[in-house]
Amino acid sequence: MIHKKVRIGDLLISQGLINEGQLNVALREQKIRNTKLGETLIAMGFISQEDFADVLSTQMGIGTVNLRQVGIDENAVKLVSEDIMKKNVLIPFGFDEKNPNILKVAMADPMNFMAIDDVSIVTNMEVMPFFCPSVQISLQLDRLYGKKQAMRAAEQYQQEHAKEMEQLAAMDKSQEEQNSDVDDAPIVKLVNTMIEQAVRQGSSDIHIEALEREVRVRFRIDGVLVEHMDYDKTLLPALVARIKIISNLDISERRKPQDGRLTIHVDNREYDVRVSVLPTVFGEKVVMRLTNKDGLTRDKKYLGLSEKEMPRFDAIMRNPHGIILVTGPTGSGKSTTCYTVLSELNKEEVNIVTVEDPVEANINGVNQVQVNPKAQLTFASALRSILRQDPDIIMIGEIRDEETANIAVQASITGHLVISTLHTNSTASSITRLLDMGVEHYLIGDSVVGIIAQRLVRRLCPKCKKLRSATFDEKKLLNIPTDTEISLYEPVGCKECGNIGYKGRIGVYEIMPISHKIGVMISDKATADEIEKQAVAEGMTKLRDAAAEYVIQGLTTVSEMQRVAYEDM
Repeated sequence: MIHKKVRIGDLLISQGLINEGQLNVALREQKIRNTKLGETLIAMGFISQEDFADVLSTQMGIGTVNLRQVGIDENAVKLVSEDIMKKNVLIPFGFDEKNPNILKVAMADPMNFMAIDDVSIVTNMEVMPFFCPSVQISLQLDRLYGKKQAMRAAEQYQQEHAKEMEQLAAMDKSQEEQNSDVDDAPIVKLVNTMIEQAVRQGSSDIHIEALEREVRVRFRIDGVLVEHMDYDKTLLPALVARIKIISNLDISERRKPQDGRLTIHVDNREYDVRVSVLPTVFGEKVVMRLTNKDGLTRDKKYLGLSEKEMPRFDAIMRNPHGIILVTGPTGSGKSTTCYTVLSELNKEEVNIVTVEDPVEANINGVNQVQVNPKAQLTFASALRSILRQDPDIIMIGEIRDEETANIAVQASITGHLVISTLHTNSTASSITRLLDMGVEHYLIGDSVVGIIAQRLVRRLCPKCKKLRSATFDEKKLLNIPTDTEISLYEPVGCKECGNIGYKGRIGVYEIMPISHKIGVMISDKATADEIEKQAVAEGMTKLRDAAAEYVIQGLTTVSEMQRVAYEDM
């Protein structure tokens, strides 16, 4: 089969989608990232994925496929080896309807003619290439072969180290440290595979748990833990040791909790991984929190704010000074909102300084300080130094104590805009939390300009959600007259969502700008209930009502609404 060589860069320039300068920058970046040129151009924002696919379709006659939406024919996949698919980032997904001798293949680089020829030779079929992002292909390969690959690595490790692992329990600490071969390739491969699979499945956390007879691995996907794999208990010491080494922890210390972090690249994206190790009765438990640095610094339109909430959000950000508080429990998206606010306010004419624990993402043009208690660099001590750095905007990772709270208040009153987070359940209860920290009523009334309380609810899978009539109790929870007929959606489960019924999450917000009247009420020592009542009168939507609106719109379920707004039920 003879193919005419086409340079995709020249083709895109001829279509006016990129210029020579952008192509040269992308070619240099391509070598650094070791990615395909098309994916590099898309990642750098020079061209949209839609435009790239359109050029391939109109100019080259190459179609586009979304593997999340089409079914993959197992008979087609079996025709090509796992090695060829992973090496060339491709996957056969079906046969042509008119000619069964034509194999449809999804490819990250549909102009890789050598790969097309290889598939054609091993299958003895004509290949019809389709463009598909590499992330989608890798995810499907993980689903097909991921568990087998992990089990092969685990079995290989057990075979190679059966005798050493038997002796491990009898060794003292010093011998164990010397003899634990943590750099062994199967364990390295096993840990890397675990993290890669978690990232591709959209996990926020990996839990490696020591049970009585086994090691259980679970992924937290859309806020819910899902069991991924079980391993033999003998693998635990090597697994934990490997994770400790790559996160710069002490492998000889097994009696104390430890915290570390590492950076890993998966599918050419950088992820920050925070590692926590905790001794339990059956061995050490490891939790790894995964953060996509690109995901934290996105545009505000991706936060999921409704048309009603966006103007209120913008109004709070327009304040030249004061305190903006973002509140909610752990895992509710507070960091994403704070980074979004910073990115929105990040202009050449302002000096922005942050103090964080830890710094979760790097923002160009922002001076970021990492808390270091061992060096006496706490939130409070860092803030005192920051105030001498002529800042316009200060972000505090979290207000945790009275000293930090008072410095933040003083900074806001003296003309600085302060952005911070609190662990509270609602906007009004944030006022009570500051009072508990020893901040005076009148100072809170003068300094706080807006409070954003938020949660994340799981979004129903649009492909399989099922319509049904609402029950009597559900109508009461949604504040709908019980004699009104209304239909709600419920989760079902399909290939698209991994048979969970939910896919992705959406933010639920309660936004309270501090009006003059609310500020006076705070100074006059009004209760949280009185403040909340006034905020609702001024147009604030409570968390419960915002979540109920999503239920009525068919975006989520009543059970998700109850989970995030339980205190109002």
